[in-house]
This record gives sequence, C-alpha cells and structure tokens, in this order.
Amino acid sequence: MKEALLYEKLGNGKVKCGLCNHRCVIDDKKRGICGVRENKGGKLYSLVYGKIIAEHIDPIEKKPLYHFMPGSFSLSIATIGCNFRCLHCQNADISQLSKQTTIAEFGEDKTSEEIVQDALESNCPSISYTYTEPTIFLEFALDCMKLAKEKGLKNIWVSNGYMTKEALDLISPYLDAINVDLKAFTEDFYQRVCGARLQPVLDNLIDIKKRGIHLEITTLIIPGKNDSEKELKQIAEFIKKELGADTSWHVSRFFPYHKMPDVSPTPVEKVYRAVEIGKEAGLRYVYPGNI
Repeated sequence: MKEALLYEKLGNGKVKCGLCNHRCVIDDKKRGICGVRENKGGKLYSLVYGKIIAEHIDPIEKKPLYHFMPGSFSLSIATIGCNFRCLHCQNADISQLSKQTTIAEFGEDKTSEEIVQDALESNCPSISYTYTEPTIFLEFALDCMKLAKEKGLKNIWVSNGYMTKEALDLISPYLDAINVDLKAFTEDFYQRVCGARLQPVLDNLIDIKKRGIHLEITTLIIPGKNDSEKELKQIAEFIKKELGADTSWHVSRFFPYHKMPDVSPTPVEKVYRAVEIGKEAGLRYVYPGNI
C-alpha cells in the first residue's frame, strides 16, 4: 500500500478522493468506486501500488495511436481496477477485480525502476499505461512516468478521460500522448452503461488538447446504444470544433462481451458509415477498428 495522492480529510474519519470526477467520499475501512483506494483510519491508500496485473509489448497502433511514433512498440502495463463499470468492458476480468473483498493477491510486485528497465531492455521507446484505467493507479504510474522521462522514454495513457483537473496537473508534465475513449455523446449512456457522466470527459478532452499533449479519440460503436447517425455526427462535430480537424478519431466495431452478451456485433457497414460521417464533418483522420 501507498498513501494516496489527491485526497482531503473531512473529519469523523471520512476522506474525499480527488483523483477522478466521482470525487468519492469514503468512510473508514471503505473503498471508493474504483475499488483500489481505501480509507484506513482517516488516511486514503492505494491498494495497487506496484502490483502489475498485465505487462506486454504492443505495437503502438494497438493503443490505438496512429500519429504518434508510428511503427514503434510500447511496453504496456496495468494494475487491476477501474472507476467505470462499463457493461461491455473487454478487460472486465482485470478491470472489475477490484470490486472483490480482497485484492492483495492480484498482480506481481514491481518497482517503477523495474518497469522502466523492462522498457529499455525491450527496446521500447515508450511506456503505455493501459488495459484498465491508469487514473486509478496514478501514484505508481506517476513514479514510472517521472523515471521514464529521465531515461528518454515517452509516456502514453489509454484512458476513459475521467480524471480531475488536479490529477491532470500532476501527470501532464510527463504525459506525451493519450488516447481517450469518448464512449458516446449522451449523459444517459454514460450513466446507464458506464456508471459515470459525459461532461467531465468532454471538459478534459478540451483541456488535454490545450495542454499540447498528443490526443487521439476512440469510440466503440455499439448497436442500438450509441450508433445513430445523429450521435455519431455530434461526436465528429465536437472533435472538429473543440479539438481540431487533425485530431484522429478511431471508430471501432463492438463484439458481445461481459454484460452485453446478447448485443450483436456491429455491422461492418455501420463502422464504415461512421468513417464517412467523420470525414463529412471535416475530420482529416478517421479510422475503422476491430475489422
């Protein structure tokens, strides 16, 4: 365990986490929504510091990032846990583990020095914090990012974009690129499917762009959930207006998984139509995915 960053003591043993936009108020011996930050006697702790559940070498295009160090490989790491509960999560086997009573046994103990050394020995010019939501293991990610920057490596996040401004302030000096899931364009979808809100994600996308961090967007198109031409057009127009025509938009095909086993895979033609919608809105780089 490691004492968490970004929290305040409220009295009566309660604390308020300031890491993501849930801003959980947590009673003693309880955890926040992410399941990996626990109040112990009026102090908030990260339960997953240095506990790596996944470590792989991936093509950077898998993140997906198509306009940042193309053709390179990235050392990709994650701990368990997520601050969303997406019903269609493709990594639910690790992202939702933190909702269990005990989590100490999940993950291999590693130091930030070992992670950076792994990247260097694998000839990976970057480290990606991915698979689950990197915001929830910010303390460890930040230590890795600082050391990686010293060693000349780039830092990449693959994120749901729900961090607070305070969290973004901490990571932005060391963050080189990020792919953010813009999962839909309605509050209803975010609340019902993800257990979160849309507006903080939109605000963060604008903030990230203003900070000069390389940004690409991904939308997984789910039949009957977020696939109307109206909604896809709204997303494309938001990207064009607020983030710029050169911001890449990846539109990906859904396959049934987790708690959406009865939803059919996205028709391929729907994905290609989304590409057309993006280009009609004035976006220069729109890419189909999972096809």
